[in-house]
Amino acid sequence: MNKFVQGLRIIRWPAWLVAFVLYGALGSFLFGFAIPHDPKLHLLAECQKLLIAFGVPFIFVPMILLVGFVYSDAKRRNMRYVVWTFLAALIPDGIGIILYFLLRDPLPLPCPRCSSLIPHSYSYCPHCGTQIVRACPKCQRKIETNWANCAYCGTKLSGDSQGGS
Repeated sequence: MNKFVQGLRIIRWPAWLVAFVLYGALGSFLFGFAIPHDPKLHLLAECQKLLIAFGVPFIFVPMILLVGFVYSDAKRRNMRYVVWTFLAALIPDGIGIILYFLLRDPLPLPCPRCSSLIPHSYSYCPHCGTQIVRACPKCQRKIETNWANCAYCGTKLSGDSQGGS
């Protein structure tokens, strides 16, 4: 539940405002105008009218909040957040939102020396030059700390080597 609450905190207040204003307006319109003028729905009991008028529009609240999440999350991941927001909002049936979650970049990592946010794919900090991950001295590809040989080029790795030169 903690990760869910953290995810909700990412969504900015305009998305919350749009979601609940739209929900209230649509529910009020259905209850005050559409249902009373419908030839079959106006025969329902008041509780059924309320349930239809304010239950059906609730479907839009999570969709709007997910689009708001895509905006904020893509921005903090240094992705093209405007493009992803439009895709999430305009591709029907939530497919744009699903695509975002499948294709999003990892969160940037803070540099241990200067605390600048570094894209996940970088091996060195472009600001201060600190090595972020261990690299093979021959092919410069990322290697795990417990590897004895580079998995990409086969170079023998020394136990205390940090790669690079």
